[in-house]
Amino acid sequence: MGKIILRLDRVMADRKMSLNELSEKVGVANVNLSKLKNGRISAIRFSTLIAVCEALRCQPGDLLEYAPDDESDRR
Repeated sequence: MGKIILRLDRVMADRKMSLNELSEKVGVANVNLSKLKNGRISAIRFSTLIAVCEALRCQPGDLLEYAPDDESDRR
């Protein structure tokens, strides 16, 4: 099974936005955004994803990337 790679850190850096600033704009606790930024989550609410996209002026695809398994990993 493939995996989803989170690119929040890259988008935040491109927008020169700190985690504290994003937290204030989105209305989500700094700790929860930190987990999202570091990829330590297993799910995200669409309402949170929408708020992050609005704050960063980006598309969900800018934040999420699908990486398929390598064929050699399946053996």
